[in-house]
Amino acid sequence: MSAFVSHMEAALAEARAAAARGEVPVGAVVVAPDGRVVAAAGNRTRELSDPTAHAEILALRAACAAAGSERLPGHDLYVTLEPCPMCAAAIGQARIARLYYGAADPKSGGVAQGPRVFAHPQSHHAPEVYDGIGADAAARLLRDFFAGRR
Repeated sequence: MSAFVSHMEAALAEARAAAARGEVPVGAVVVAPDGRVVAAAGNRTRELSDPTAHAEILALRAACAAAGSERLPGHDLYVTLEPCPMCAAAIGQARIARLYYGAADPKSGGVAQGPRVFAHPQSHHAPEVYDGIGADAAARLLRDFFAGRR
C-alpha cells in the first residue's frame, strides 16, 4: 500500500485563482486511482452566470468528460470548503470514492452540516469523507476574501 499524498494544495491553488477572478475562493481537484490529478477547477458562478458552476461541479464535469463516463469509481475529490447540498448530491451521483475537504461550512454545507446529504436513505452512494484537510489555509482564504468585500 502506498503512502497517502494530499492534493489539497492543488485545490487551494484553484481557490486562490478563483479569488483573483472575483469569485468566492473555492477550489477542487479530482484524482484518479493512480494518483494523477485528472481535473481541477475553481468557482466560476459569476464569470459563467451559472449558479451550478461551483468548483466541485466543474471539476466533476471535466473528470467525467476525460473518463468518457458519468461515474468516477475509485476517484478522490479534494475541495477547499465543505460541499453544499447540490455538490454533495453530484459527488454521490459521480460515485466518488473519497471526499477530502478543508474548511467546514456551517452556513451552506451539505455533508457534516445542514441536510447531511450522504446520511439520507435516498443517497445511493456515500463516499468516505475526510474533513479538516488544509482547513486553516482554506478558512483564511475565505475570511480574507470576504473581509476585502466589506
